[in-house]
Amino acid sequence: MISRVGVPQYEEAPIGFGSLFRPNLRLAGGPAPVRAYIEELMPDILNGTIEPGKVLDATTNLDGVPAGYPDMADRKSLKVLVNP
Repeated sequence: MISRVGVPQYEEAPIGFGSLFRPNLRLAGGPAPVRAYIEELMPDILNGTIEPGKVLDATTNLDGVPAGYPDMADRKSLKVLVNP
């Protein structure tokens, strides 16, 4: 089974779907359920109760959001925290 969490950020899959049928492989995925937890967890992140540093390794404001995507794609950042 090949699985992923999060919505794909590209139009074409990196693996040809036809190649998955013969060896009986399953490709699965779905969006990360972030919205379900954000209201509960964001205050704890902002006040330091939860330390997200192992995942959120870069910070930007709203103007820096467009640069955050290529940084994650190029593996310069794992995840970017956006401060309004």
